[in-house]
Amino acid sequence: MFDRVAPGYDRANTVMVAGQDKRWRRAVREALSLQPGERCLDLGAGTGVSTVELAKSGADVIGVDFSLGMLKAHKDRQVPLVNADALHLPFADNAFNAVTGSFFIRNVADLDACLTEIRRVLAPGGRMVLCEVSTPVWKPYRKAHGVFVKHVLPKVAGRVGSDPDAYRYLSESTLEWPDQAAFADRIVKAGFRKVAWRNLTGGAVAMHRGFK
Repeated sequence: MFDRVAPGYDRANTVMVAGQDKRWRRAVREALSLQPGERCLDLGAGTGVSTVELAKSGADVIGVDFSLGMLKAHKDRQVPLVNADALHLPFADNAFNAVTGSFFIRNVADLDACLTEIRRVLAPGGRMVLCEVSTPVWKPYRKAHGVFVKHVLPKVAGRVGSDPDAYRYLSESTLEWPDQAAFADRIVKAGFRKVAWRNLTGGAVAMHRGFK
C-alpha cells in the first residue's frame, strides 16, 4: 500500500494538513535535542523528508522504512536510508542515542513488539520521541476533527494522492488509534521511564517521549 502511495505521498500529506507537517517535523527535532556526534534512528522515514530535518542538528541520522517504494521515491536525499522492518531492526543493542518516528507506529503489525525493539537499540539513558495522530483535547474540536478525518480527508487525498483506497485506510487507522494517556501507558509497559507527551494542533497530533 505504501509503495503505491509513494509518488505523491509528500505532496498529499502537506495538502491534507495545510502545511503543518513542516512545523511538526521541526518540533520533533527540537524535542530530541540532538547533538553533533550522536546517533539517531528515524523509523518510518518514508521518503526521508523527516530524516533530512533531523540531520540539521548535526547528529548522525539513519532513516528506516519497510516500503522500498517510499525509499526509492526520493533516493536523491543526502541522508542514509535503509529498508528494514521496525519489528526486527538490523542494528545492535544499545546502538543509538535517540530513536524517533513520525506517523508510522500506528501502522506496525505489533505496537508492543515495536516499542520493545526500539528500547533494545537505544543506549542506556537514550530517548525516544514518537509523533503520531492523537485525540483533540477540546470536545467541539474533537467532534469536528472526527468528521474531517472520516469524510473530508479521504476525498482530499483522492484528489491529490495516488491511491484513494490507501488514504481511506489511513483515515480509519487515525480514528482507531488510542488517545494520549492510553498510548503513554503502552510505552510505560514497554519499559520506558519518564514518559510524557506534548499536544500539537490541539491534540490532533501528539509527541510522546520516554527514556531507556
